[in-house]
Amino acid sequence: MSYRGKRKWYQLDSRAGSNLIVVCVGILLYQGLTHFTQVREAVQGFFNVLAPFILGFVIAYLLNTPVDFFERKLYAKYKAKRTISIITVYLLAVTIIAILLQLILPQVTDSVRQLLNNLTLYLNNLSQMAQDLIQRFHLEGEGLTNLVDSYNELIQDFSSADIVKRVTEFLTTSAPELWNIGMSVGNGVVNGVVTTLTAIIASIYMLSGKPQLLRRIKKLIYAIFPAKGVDRILSVSGKANQIFVRFINGKLLDSAIIGVLCFAVTSIFRIPYAILISVIVGVTNVIPFFGPIIGAVPCIMILIMVDPWAALRFGVLVVILQQFDGNILGPKILGDSTGLSALWVLVSIIVGGGLFGFPGMLLGVPTFAVIYSLVREWTDARLSLIGIDEEGRPLDEDGILTGAGERDV
Repeated sequence: MSYRGKRKWYQLDSRAGSNLIVVCVGILLYQGLTHFTQVREAVQGFFNVLAPFILGFVIAYLLNTPVDFFERKLYAKYKAKRTISIITVYLLAVTIIAILLQLILPQVTDSVRQLLNNLTLYLNNLSQMAQDLIQRFHLEGEGLTNLVDSYNELIQDFSSADIVKRVTEFLTTSAPELWNIGMSVGNGVVNGVVTTLTAIIASIYMLSGKPQLLRRIKKLIYAIFPAKGVDRILSVSGKANQIFVRFINGKLLDSAIIGVLCFAVTSIFRIPYAILISVIVGVTNVIPFFGPIIGAVPCIMILIMVDPWAALRFGVLVVILQQFDGNILGPKILGDSTGLSALWVLVSIIVGGGLFGFPGMLLGVPTFAVIYSLVREWTDARLSLIGIDEEGRPLDEDGILTGAGERDV
């Protein structure tokens, strides 16, 4: 009896190898979930090291669309069209940022300074209004009275001249700690500047070397995976890139328009600190679904101290802006870029925000949209393979309902 050609006991066939890979992946997933805190800390430490290059990739990703536009439409006849397009886009970006900072930053700074200077007056006015409401509507109660008394004591302590003495004593006794904090802040500023400069330089290299970089990545993928798998990987990557580009660019444009509209409306209705409030609303609006609510809460808290009736007007205006954005402006700009229903958008925001904070809330929607699209394609393929439609009715070889299925209809 010959044993030539037989598989040795330690050699695995394709099915056994696949099962082993599934088991290993399951064990790794289980360990990752049970030690999620340690895994997240390790991942965060790894990404902190790569922060300049990650930021550079983000900048390059955001600027890639206008660079491609200039390269195709304006500089297509030039030999160095890619380089000229990159220079043009960066000059435009720097110009726009400088104009925005020149127009917005001084006004925001003045608004914050004015708010802090008048904070004592606003608190006193709010206390007086609360007392007037209690007396007018006979809301006296032990708990409410104690709350108002505690609030008045806080205001007196805050507005007292003795606060200067307390601050001086605190600075004297905490000088070593403040020095360490100052050194940490200084180091953070220096590191931030270095990180930003490195990120900008890296983004320029990424944009200029994009064609070569994509070719090398494709070569690496073809070298690692089989040909059929490579086609699927490239297809999924292209679709994911399309979803992310449409969503991010559309959301940035949508938030900029909402910020401008908020400034115009708050100026018309004479709501205090219009520019500061509009910046907060515009920035937080990049978060889908919860953005207007997150931006409105601190604005209403500020306006309650300044002018409660202005806070009420602003609350109504925010609701109107949110409805306009959700039903008219947002669908017009974003269209069906994600293909998700409102329920899945809510789920992706909550899960992404709970796991990764603000970046998770922002990128959770397009990420979940890609996953949802892949699951839907896999489900449709499986149903077609087993010969039934999405409602469980049988299909023939041409994908047409059989007689029984037609009678059910």
